[in-house]
Amino acid sequence: MFVRLFAGRGKAARLLLFAALLLSIPAHAADSDWHVFRKVFIDAEGRVVDSGQDGISHSEGQGFAMLFATHYGDRPAFDSLWRWTQRHLQVREDKLFAWRWHPGQGVTDRNNAADADLLIAWSLLRAGEKWGVPAYLEEAGAIARDIRARLLRRTTHGLILLPGTEGFDSADGAKVNPSYWVFPALRELHRADPSGEWPELAGSGIALLQYARFGRWGLPPDWLQLAEKVVPASGFPERFGYDAVRIPLYLLWSRQESQALLQPYRAFWSYFAGARFLPAWTNLRDDSVDSHDALPGIKGIAQWLAEGDAVRLPAVDPSHHYYSAALLLLCKMAIAERRGS
Repeated sequence: MFVRLFAGRGKAARLLLFAALLLSIPAHAADSDWHVFRKVFIDAEGRVVDSGQDGISHSEGQGFAMLFATHYGDRPAFDSLWRWTQRHLQVREDKLFAWRWHPGQGVTDRNNAADADLLIAWSLLRAGEKWGVPAYLEEAGAIARDIRARLLRRTTHGLILLPGTEGFDSADGAKVNPSYWVFPALRELHRADPSGEWPELAGSGIALLQYARFGRWGLPPDWLQLAEKVVPASGFPERFGYDAVRIPLYLLWSRQESQALLQPYRAFWSYFAGARFLPAWTNLRDDSVDSHDALPGIKGIAQWLAEGDAVRLPAVDPSHHYYSAALLLLCKMAIAERRGS
């Protein structure tokens, strides 16, 4: 191919063509996943577009993408992502982020999402350390301190993380989302905000997972109510679903290797090994399952659990929805860190 491309061209033209070819090739093969994600889901201003939700943007997507940009060493992408996030979502009276932004309307819900706040703070911490940017470290510390001040509550179930500042704490018991415990972030954020509450919060999250188990496979729900008795939260589908699928990913990423912790997820997904499809969710009340095939990103988590760190996951495809592509990239990033590469 190269012979045909270069044949009949002058020396200067050949050098220019060769340079263009080099620039078009990712730094290493794994980077191609990030290039696809960036091209498909991030616009020129640094806004992450959720293709599965009418093109809205949200703090979770910005946090995921900032994390990816740092991992893949893409400083220009990180800077644009952070500028957009800061300008459009950091519009509250605190350092936390409005969770939903709609094209043509701007912020349509000023409440925050705790996992996204963690992801953004963690990304800024990593970026500040990687590229030597004190301002990023300062921002990470400020966000982390506001997470502790506004979202952490002491309960009979230990130190918990409220999903947002509004609407989740009541006399009936706090509602929490177990997947918002981003365990690898909790492990590192003490570097931005030295406090014993970070490991304490991680410990309470692990404890919740040990007894918040429901249905045939003993799985946690997407949303949990911490009343006198811990139950799936009212007002939400009683499912292990699109949120809770991230829990085993975060457990593995933070090297929580306990067989007891990972067994429910392995049991659920392995039950469907060899079936025509892998269900995306199960109803924890009656054990019914989704009749549609799970997203490739969910399949990636299940495959990683089944095969271990030597797993070969599929490439991120331009046809994937945002969330599926993000889950797949999270898996690949976490596996690379576990391998030390």
